[in-house]
Amino acid sequence: MLRDMIVRGAIARRQSYIEISNYLRGVYVIPRPRLQCQFHGKRQFCSANSLGTKDASLQSSHPFLEEYKKTISFPSSNSNFPALLDTQGLGKRVTLHGYLGRRTDIGKKMSFVRLSNPPLTQTVQVISFSKSEAFDKLRSIEANSPVVVRGILQSKIANSKGHTQEPTVDTEGNINSVEIALEDVQCLNDFPKDIIMTSETVFPAEKRYLQIRNDKDLRQALAFRARANKVLREVLEQCDPPFMEVETPLLFKSTPEGAREFLVPTRRPGLAYALPQSPQQYKQILMSSGVPRYYQFAHCFRDEDLRADRQPEFTQLDMEMSFARGEDVMSTIEQVIRKLWSTLMPEQLDASPFPRMTYNEAMSKYGSDKPDLRIGMEIRRVDYMIPVDLVNKITDLSAPIVEITKLKGNGDPIETRQFVTSFLDSPEASEFINNPEGGPGVFVFDSSKPLSGLQAFGFEATWALENDLDLNDGDLLILQARQNAPFSGGSTPLGDLRRAIHKAAVETGFKAAPTGFHFLWVTHFPLFSPSSDSEPGQGGTAGIASTHHPFTAPLTPEDVSLLLTDPTKATADHYDIVVNGVELGGGSRRIHSAEVQEFILRDILKMPESRLADFSHLLDALRAGCPPHAGIALGFDRLIAVMLGKESVRDVIAFPKSGKGEDVMVRTPSEMTEEALETYHLQLRRKI
Repeated sequence: MLRDMIVRGAIARRQSYIEISNYLRGVYVIPRPRLQCQFHGKRQFCSANSLGTKDASLQSSHPFLEEYKKTISFPSSNSNFPALLDTQGLGKRVTLHGYLGRRTDIGKKMSFVRLSNPPLTQTVQVISFSKSEAFDKLRSIEANSPVVVRGILQSKIANSKGHTQEPTVDTEGNINSVEIALEDVQCLNDFPKDIIMTSETVFPAEKRYLQIRNDKDLRQALAFRARANKVLREVLEQCDPPFMEVETPLLFKSTPEGAREFLVPTRRPGLAYALPQSPQQYKQILMSSGVPRYYQFAHCFRDEDLRADRQPEFTQLDMEMSFARGEDVMSTIEQVIRKLWSTLMPEQLDASPFPRMTYNEAMSKYGSDKPDLRIGMEIRRVDYMIPVDLVNKITDLSAPIVEITKLKGNGDPIETRQFVTSFLDSPEASEFINNPEGGPGVFVFDSSKPLSGLQAFGFEATWALENDLDLNDGDLLILQARQNAPFSGGSTPLGDLRRAIHKAAVETGFKAAPTGFHFLWVTHFPLFSPSSDSEPGQGGTAGIASTHHPFTAPLTPEDVSLLLTDPTKATADHYDIVVNGVELGGGSRRIHSAEVQEFILRDILKMPESRLADFSHLLDALRAGCPPHAGIALGFDRLIAVMLGKESVRDVIAFPKSGKGEDVMVRTPSEMTEEALETYHLQLRRKI
């Protein structure tokens, strides 16, 4: 009796605990039906007489769980789509994974549908008849659903002439010589009925996953990107000596290198990491660590203005070589690019070295430090030959530099006037017309007009231009003034206008689009450039900043001497690789002397001691017998975009950020909660 009382008490307490637990968990736990228990001596007997009824009720209220159970286990594929073309497989049973296409029903007795392979690169026809048990199952599945298909591989039903009149595999990847007679089909996840997906559908950025699945061009771009990554790794690791892939940290510290950084707060008050603008300092430290040749596909982060070829986070092929000069790096890059083109591109590159051009030459001839050599339109200085009254009509500047460029016409002055009028009336031209240094002067060469339409130039200047520029009817001349000052920055007003008007000419059909790939090295950049308080710079107070980053070495011993007398005249051992007007990357020989590096940071850039201390780790590494070294970083996103002829890097990135730096699919950046602010010891300062 006493033992029964103890057991009953324990059971009662256990049931109470279960009831409390179920109450607290609420709807998140499906309650189990209570077992009916009886006690006979030492043995306990439990029955579940109501279990089946209650389980059935629960299952009927959660049918999605039952459907999910069916998809946990599914047959493995025993074939692949290319193997279907092997005639030895005819008559055999195959099991394939893929996505169903849009089904075609022929009356009530036959249906056929194309099955796409998982990469969505090939399709094969599946045919089903009403006598098959899978017939109704096939008709119940929505197009675009992932499925497992099992059936007999057979030759495709021939037409009345005995052949299919279709290639075995067409240009779209459709297999036309065989088909699958359906025996069974299992849907692994229903595609929603309310989503319309056709070949013409363009999904918004919020549905990027649907766009990738539906956009063959985008999927091919991602596949091409993966192949390029593989080729580059193989090339670098087969060099003699080989490059070693080394991963560097993403949680770094804030150091003034020239771009704004993303900060990552920590739970320690006042302390934060910074996401790296590049692995620059780590890879230089690797050179001091005895790693002779380094590379990695590095993820980099910069909080800067966003354009078609920029993202707040991007991938670059980062490289560094010890005991090397800039010449060694440029030679290596040319080998790498040629191998990449010969492996992946139909157009092969010339075996001769890439041409080179100094920064001043590029800015003088093309008004850009990344000129597109395919479009011509060289710029010439003409202020010495044109009348003063013409200069005064296009600018209020005192003693300006006046330059001219020519867009070759099609021989018809009327057509050229129509084109240039349309361009000047477009929004794209407003920044040039409203240039504070003066708008452009535009002239059309027309031999039927007095002085061929160039009366404003006067007789002597017209004669000189006609001969120097080889003018013909319909040629467009653009005149532009600018400050008489040394070049700085990446372009001149006429350089920007040159690029914009040629782009408009191509878009309107006035000019044919340029073709091919014209590579170029731009060298001899200034070591330092003027800076303002509104620019991130390097945190110094000298009014100048390193043109690229403060670790770039002077080009010659004479440039080293200029550090003491006039640093702004020093030339950097820096080099940019340019193709078709796109800067693919830049590199330099680095300063390997700790004393010289510290001198530039402290005495030339005028960094305060607090900022100088941020570089103590690098200075210590250089001080430890670091060898001379040089390197480069190629923008991998830009490289792929150029190879595929894409206007924007967003077209070669799976999940790119928008023009505002947002990922609208996952809704980032997200607003910080009060709890997060408190955890990381942050406080928002509201603008008044």
